[in-house]
Amino acid sequence: MISCVCHHLVRVGRNVMAPWHGLTIGLVGMLAASLFAGAAQASTSLILQSTTSTDNSGLYNYLLPHYASVSGVEVKVVAVGTGQALENARNCDGDIVIAHARDLEIDFVSAGFGTERHDLMYNDFVIVGPNHDPAGIAAAKTVDDAMRAIHTGNATFASRGDNSGTNRAERRLWTASGHTPDSGDSGWYLETGMGMGATLNFAVQAEAYTVSDRATWLAFSNKADHQILFEGDPNLFNQYGVIPVSPTRCPMIQHQAALDFRDWLVSDEGQAAIAAFQKHGSQLFFPNAAKDGAAVASR
Repeated sequence: MISCVCHHLVRVGRNVMAPWHGLTIGLVGMLAASLFAGAAQASTSLILQSTTSTDNSGLYNYLLPHYASVSGVEVKVVAVGTGQALENARNCDGDIVIAHARDLEIDFVSAGFGTERHDLMYNDFVIVGPNHDPAGIAAAKTVDDAMRAIHTGNATFASRGDNSGTNRAERRLWTASGHTPDSGDSGWYLETGMGMGATLNFAVQAEAYTVSDRATWLAFSNKADHQILFEGDPNLFNQYGVIPVSPTRCPMIQHQAALDFRDWLVSDEGQAAIAAFQKHGSQLFFPNAAKDGAAVASR
């Protein structure tokens, strides 16, 4: 009887413990799988610090899902002016940068914050304004003439005023024209401190001229009575570069993922994808990655 009771207790003990034992193993397995999946997900995403012009144009909505489909990597975009994008990257708040202010990009790499800079693509800047063109810039022969006409006529001009690539190009154009205005100039020169899309909205509402990259203007939907009034001058060329952030300066970044993304962007496949992006039947960016490697490498 005692033997039977003991046997019964053992049998019951096994029957009771077995499901819990299996459940414990299952939970551990599920937890391990969850942790592994979380680690895998964290390792297959990277942060791109980028100019607003490429984002406003819709390029990333087109390009990044295509890259994710071939690589499994999610690229998250922080769209700010070029100056702020590079500053964010200096603070290790990104893995890779796409910008369009070559002097700032070279300084960034030379200071050791980026590993190397590659040309990526280009388009051009245009001057947009109200159809009635109060400064008469449509008749200008050069961009210097167009900028001087705006100044001479005290025509309202909207500047981004944010140290972005577009803002730096605009300031360069003013300097070349012989006059560098500031926001105190008789109220005609207005700094928005905003990105390209927001500045275009402001210019439309204020019936102001502004300098825009062509891609953002073509993608912009609130044109109202504004149009391109001056274009085509060689000084309106707009080059974009791509720079992986240095893992020496920022050890926690996803450096290999950044290199892989850079390599894809400058590859034949990536360059073809950039070339294929259009709005309203117009190509917005023209790929021109150098075939001989980095244009500028960190010292």
